[in-house]
Amino acid sequence: MKVVLAYSGGLDTTVLLTWLQEQYDAEVICYCSNVGQEDELEGLEARALEHGAVKCYVDDVQEEFTRDYIFPMMQANAIYEGTYLLGTSIARPLIAKRMVDIAVAEGAEAICHGATGKGNDQVRFELTAYALKPDIKVIAPWRMPEEFSFEGRMDMIKYLEERGIPCSVSASKPYSTDRNLLHISFEGGVLEDPWNEPDEAMWCMTKPLSEAADEPETIEIRFEAGIPVAVNGETLSPAALLKRLNALGCEHAVGRIDIVENRYTGMKDRGVYETPGGTILHHAHRALESITMDREVMHLRDSLMPKYAELVYNGYWFAPEREMLQAAIAQSQQTATGEVRLKLFKGGVHVCGRRSPFSLYSPEMVSFDEAGGYDQSDATGFIKLNALRLRVLASMRAAQL
Repeated sequence: MKVVLAYSGGLDTTVLLTWLQEQYDAEVICYCSNVGQEDELEGLEARALEHGAVKCYVDDVQEEFTRDYIFPMMQANAIYEGTYLLGTSIARPLIAKRMVDIAVAEGAEAICHGATGKGNDQVRFELTAYALKPDIKVIAPWRMPEEFSFEGRMDMIKYLEERGIPCSVSASKPYSTDRNLLHISFEGGVLEDPWNEPDEAMWCMTKPLSEAADEPETIEIRFEAGIPVAVNGETLSPAALLKRLNALGCEHAVGRIDIVENRYTGMKDRGVYETPGGTILHHAHRALESITMDREVMHLRDSLMPKYAELVYNGYWFAPEREMLQAAIAQSQQTATGEVRLKLFKGGVHVCGRRSPFSLYSPEMVSFDEAGGYDQSDATGFIKLNALRLRVLASMRAAQL
């Protein structure tokens, strides 16, 4: 039996690598996706092979991740429950897709992940896998208590020690983290009490407000059809652009949130996130749309955004309904081309200019100082027609008295 294992080289996945060999006599192919997590990936392949893997893929997908997943999502202005920019959610479909690709290429019949039975990631990984390869077998050890009997970290350390398998375990952190190009998340441990304030030492993608730059910084972002392509006049690749904005946001403490969200599995979860570059892009993109997007198109798109965000959060990236919405979103972005100027300062992102060759904004028409081709008397009929139903309703109510 061949199995593709989502592998990081840490305690959990080192245990899984060994357990799969013992439980299934499996040939294990390890897979690690570099989505910008900035973990130490050097030596990962050697470590996997040393611990029994027959092969290990370390895959740099940062450009694909940004171009084909993050930026299309941000065209929709997608935010889950009003605050979360979906940093973890959007990475899972790509990771699972690559696992399936490797399974097909290597002739593996199963994939294996270390997501728990309480969280969203198990759903995201598996919905993607089944959407792309309906007959794939999925091994989810944390949902298999009879075969996978570990209760915690100490059990895992003991398991490896008994087998003489070295595994460097970092100093215990009172929370778990997940990082990629778009964000970093913190949850669990001391953060499970929603009254506990995050320790200032925890943050890593943004400076504390007390250490943020004391002077505002003005930047310009250029978009083409809703996709960011340049910062301060410099054209950059998708991943390089997001990294540039992450660095700018870091200096100005932009992009921190602390929320309690509703997991797809039904429970509430406290999540703390840093999304510096994504927060800047969200404000900039919305500002550009304010002058390029038709009112009714914007309002319709905005009414669909919560559903789109929910689909991404719940793991339905490769579902037909998400693809349908994406096609509509792409259509809405055809004129979202131009520049936005912003000031970054002490955690804030302040729009201070926007321009586009497709602008629908008319200074002459909106001005209080000139007619601009607009006959103000037209508003009389407009108001009366829109007030008709209100007047009829008021007359009916008066007749009941």
